[in-house]
Amino acid sequence: QVQLIESGGGLVQAGGSLRLSCAASGRTISAYAMGWFRQAPGKEREFVTAISRFGGNILYADSVKGRFTIARDNAKNMVFLQMNSLKPEDTAVYYCAAASLTATLTTLTPGSGSWGQGTQVTVSS
Repeated sequence: QVQLIESGGGLVQAGGSLRLSCAASGRTISAYAMGWFRQAPGKEREFVTAISRFGGNILYADSVKGRFTIARDNAKNMVFLQMNSLKPEDTAVYYCAAASLTATLTTLTPGSGSWGQGTQVTVSS
């Protein structure tokens, strides 16, 4: 399995931006669809965005469309999440995930695929 480490989280005011990074090791991410999930306190982990192995197919949750952008750099074995126009409701722990197929990734559960440890994003009002 591929190992994933997220970074770039922090505290930002509403309307601000953050860029999350996910560094992979152990295997090349070109073998995986990659994505981001988030989990707010007291809520279930939810799908945020996914990108296919070579970037030809990208999916976003309705709640982040037009504000978040996922990108991947297979040569550097990294995935990125650019988050703009952040809202307090975006506050959550953000997780990077990998799966064999984009369709599988959108419904991935913590017991399957590969997951990072998460990075906290806090948006103040």
